[in-house]
Amino acid sequence: MVNLLVAAALAAASPIGVPPSAPVAEPAMFVVRDADTTVYIFGTFHALDGRSEWFGNEVRDAFEHSGELVLETLIPEQPQPGPYIPAIRAPSVTPSASFLATTRMAINAGRAQGMQVGNGADMVLRRVAEAEGKPVEGLETLQLQIDMFNRMPANATTPASRAGQPVGGSSMAGLSRAMGEMQSAWKRGDQSVFVRMLDQLRQASPDTYRMMFTERNDRWADWIRARMQAPGTVFVAVGAGHLAGPDSLLVRLAERGIPSQRIK
Repeated sequence: MVNLLVAAALAAASPIGVPPSAPVAEPAMFVVRDADTTVYIFGTFHALDGRSEWFGNEVRDAFEHSGELVLETLIPEQPQPGPYIPAIRAPSVTPSASFLATTRMAINAGRAQGMQVGNGADMVLRRVAEAEGKPVEGLETLQLQIDMFNRMPANATTPASRAGQPVGGSSMAGLSRAMGEMQSAWKRGDQSVFVRMLDQLRQASPDTYRMMFTERNDRWADWIRARMQAPGTVFVAVGAGHLAGPDSLLVRLAERGIPSQRIK
């Protein structure tokens, strides 16, 4: 199955309007709290097909009760034409050819499934928050993400993708199916799929895994711990992969004495 580096590249798809929704999805959401602070932690999928309703019930209630929305980062709302990939758009960055090839395959595979970043959970949450006048901030800056891609090792993808083949399949159709499986798992709130993909990425490129997940989850756990020193309710939305596996944000919070509870 495709690794999470490829999955993250789905955010490069061009935004479109959200089509009418149908089935109800139940993606995973967690909460941490103390006497006067509540932090909801919602696992997002950065590009969706828009064919199911996920922003309702517990998710909507948690969002509406929150005084602020916190995303991974705030990307430009109106990027220049073409795919949005920080590592490509920074003049000083020269991403590996294998990373670019894998990214392009992921974009095409996601589009084949009707998945667009304009339908993604992050974008939907940001649009609603801004429409309601709710403050929106990022856990990290865009420059930090650019620097991360700049330091990405050349072997950031698996041997299969370096040979020009998508991970988890011998054709674009295989990669497209993998994208669809990831999206379906997210809609079901099935974290096990992301655990398996994270393990695949860790084995294929330990440095990439460390930079994209371990180090960022550590920083985000510190941010949440600091935020809990002030009263209020916060809605934190990060990629679902950051809430799965032995190095997840939830594990890092537990190590800091902040237990989480799954509420959806």
